[in-house]
Amino acid sequence: MLNYSNMALDRASNLRKNAQWLSAQKNQQSRWLLVHNNHTLFNKDSVAVTFLAHDKVSHLDLEQSIFLGFDEQKINHFALDVSELCDTDLLALSEGAEFVDIRRYGAQVDMLHGSMAALARGLCYWHATHKFCGRCGAQNQLVEAGHSRLCSNSACKHQTFPRTDPAVIMVVTRTFADGVERCLLGRQAVWAQGMYSSLAGFVDPGETLEQAVAREVMEEAGIVVDNVRYIASQPWPFPSSIMLGFICEAVTENIQVDKDELDDAQWFSREELRKFGNWHEEGDHLKLPRTDSISRYLINYWLNQKD
Repeated sequence: MLNYSNMALDRASNLRKNAQWLSAQKNQQSRWLLVHNNHTLFNKDSVAVTFLAHDKVSHLDLEQSIFLGFDEQKINHFALDVSELCDTDLLALSEGAEFVDIRRYGAQVDMLHGSMAALARGLCYWHATHKFCGRCGAQNQLVEAGHSRLCSNSACKHQTFPRTDPAVIMVVTRTFADGVERCLLGRQAVWAQGMYSSLAGFVDPGETLEQAVAREVMEEAGIVVDNVRYIASQPWPFPSSIMLGFICEAVTENIQVDKDELDDAQWFSREELRKFGNWHEEGDHLKLPRTDSISRYLINYWLNQKD
């Protein structure tokens, strides 16, 4: 299973709209996941997401909390953005822990807890960036246990919901005249030195996913593709995407890189890719992307097929 995609909590989509029911869930058995400036609270001594007890957070404004769901033991889990707390209060909350970007630890994080933390991060980011109504400009209010925002203007009352931006990501393959199958990978100049990854891009309005794959590959590398096949998807709330993974076949071979999109793109054989290092390694040698990403998953998917 892909990282950040094992959200096994029951989200109680119907129940959480009931204010009385929701209030009762903020009980002594509830567990609280804190987010500070898009960073998650982790244990200092181990790669483990820190969940605080209700007593530890009861003095905070729990009306601004986000209900994530309850587990098999009926323990309720909430997220709370504490970005506006002063340093003294933050220190008291984070004793023995620290706020870090989930991606610092990546695949080392427990799959279930990492998925919960990613959901919390994505929702907190959405609330922080949608404080005002997009129609009238009045202040929005958190409603429905943090899964919606409602305009405070009685003449407007426009309701908005968390956004997820669909993005396609693809491994492009082609068997060359020498009989060797190769895949197309590209890199951006801001990435770690030597790292190559799958091509990717956001889906345009009025566009199918297959059309988005073909358009992005053409725009970034000048390659025509067909036989687009869906492989897997991954939530990527960094800040608000869902990555839709594909594999497709190239009709053409000549790469024409759009320098506004990529720094470079190349064809690589399986033999070449197996000699790559990992993205976090030092040095200018070639590297594969992060192990917690769907890009790495798609590359491995292709690598594990027959040569």
